Amino acid sequence: MRVKPHEIFHRQGDDLILELPISFVQAALGAEIEVPTLEGKTKIRIPAGTQPGTIFRIRGAGVRNMHTQTRGDLLVKVNVEVPTHLTSAQKNKLLEFAALCDEKNTPGIRSFWEKVRKLFK
Repeated sequence: MRVKPHEIFHRQGDDLILELPISFVQAALGAEIEVPTLEGKTKIRIPAGTQPGTIFRIRGAGVRNMHTQTRGDLLVKVNVEVPTHLTSAQKNKLLEFAALCDEKNTPGIRSFWEKVRKLFK
């Protein structure tokens, strides 16, 4: 049996993988987002502070196994989109936001540079 490639879903065994683009604002503040499934649409909750590449599991929304009749899961991998064309007002707001941030807001960056410092000591 052959499975045709799909534009949105990618198969991994009985599981389906969906790469879902979300905005920077949705990732930072959290959101409830509609997600396509094989049976229609469902909603998932994106918690505030979601990082790019985070995977959310929707149990039983994958492919039915021919031998066991159980269903796999739908794995929703979020891809955070960074705005490409900012207005001057948007740039100014982001600069204001950046001035309010410190290392607590970006633990991955802080951890990376700590490792680099240890490397060169």
